[in-house]
Amino acid sequence: MPAIELSSPLAIVVMGVSGSGKTSVGEHLAARIGCAFVEGDRLHPEANVAKMAMGIPLADDDRWPWLDLVGSELAKARGRGESVVVSCSALKQAYRDRLRRVSGGTLYFVFLTGDPKVLEQRMGARTGHFMPTSLLQSQLATLESPEHEVGVVTVDIDASVDIIADKAFGGITALG
Repeated sequence: MPAIELSSPLAIVVMGVSGSGKTSVGEHLAARIGCAFVEGDRLHPEANVAKMAMGIPLADDDRWPWLDLVGSELAKARGRGESVVVSCSALKQAYRDRLRRVSGGTLYFVFLTGDPKVLEQRMGARTGHFMPTSLLQSQLATLESPEHEVGVVTVDIDASVDIIADKAFGGITALG
């Protein structure tokens, strides 16, 4: 599918717990828009990755520097006048507010949600990812639903990646 023409650049965070499909949906959404995709997990400091690989949930103090890096990627694209899609769990409202502040402008969030059993199956089927299935419950307990916040599109993950990306894009364009 060819990229679509936008009247102004978009800054989009594809969010949700591990296993929700942030990377796959983010890549499809970025391709649809014709912009860069940034994998937020690649911005984690090595200490964070090591903690999670050992099954230790991150504390807020672990997350703030990472969120600042994610927000700065959004700000850089915005500064260049380019659209960008970033994957980031953004589980708490304070994290999303931090991203909004650091990015320096309007952000759209695509909240991927689904049945915990489906999420666990997806996590178990992944290979080469540092996040163990044992941390899913911790993430679900930490999650503060963003559905009441401005600029949020909620999409259920019980569909193909193409359909999820289409619903996400349709929701964002309806908001904008």
